[in-house]
Amino acid sequence: MKILASRDNPTFKALRALAADPRKHGRTLLDGPHLFAAYLDKVGPPLRVLVGETGATHAEVRALLQRCADVETFSLRDALFRELAGVETPLGILAEIAIPATATARVAASCVLLDAVQDAGNVGAILRTAAAAGIRDVVLGIGCAGAWTPKVLRAGQGAHFDLAIRERVDLPAFLHDYAGTGIATVAREGTSLYEFDLTGPVAWIFGNEGAGVSEKLCAAVSSGTALAARRLATIPLAPGCESLNVAAAAAICLFEERRQKLGRMKQT
Repeated sequence: MKILASRDNPTFKALRALAADPRKHGRTLLDGPHLFAAYLDKVGPPLRVLVGETGATHAEVRALLQRCADVETFSLRDALFRELAGVETPLGILAEIAIPATATARVAASCVLLDAVQDAGNVGAILRTAAAAGIRDVVLGIGCAGAWTPKVLRAGQGAHFDLAIRERVDLPAFLHDYAGTGIATVAREGTSLYEFDLTGPVAWIFGNEGAGVSEKLCAAVSSGTALAARRLATIPLAPGCESLNVAAAAAICLFEERRQKLGRMKQT
């Protein structure tokens, strides 16, 4: 195990730059045993392993190190490790991985489109919900929090490794080529979610925390010029309630689709 003991070490400087801007470097850091184990189980060994002094004393961390005996591993003083992890009380182990290549194939199944969803916790929670609902493709438009940043990875809890994620996509153009039903969620004046037939492919569109789905994208959804029907959907709320958190709204929509499709399977 190699030792990193100084902030002036070139390897540490490179890792700090990587942690600050994963997309620029094409790599990112997974923080903690849960994400690390999920990556090992679903993808394989990471590029490098980083361990804090205290973390190395934990049985869970030692077990992960044994699974990566052939991977280059560095030991860091706890203060340096915290700098890379970006949290006050990190869990003691980081894995450096390559960000998967962006999928390019046309999407035919149900998918999720995020329109300038900026909160990392919301993006990660939606990715986690999409994976749990059986949806593989997630498309992030301009202005979204980066899918492979540490905060989004932590919120996703390993869902990233079950998904095909596209970032910085022109959402109206993507929707124009999508042959399923496009449904943009709006706080009011849309058709009730529970009136939709969701048994076919659906492109779900969820918008910014404050502004919602952009006017441009709503117009694209409502224009009827694309390959299939486009709709605006609203989740019926109790009187006096104005809106839902976008991650909560996504969970309701995706699992209503799953409920309908499971019901259809039982009927056949």
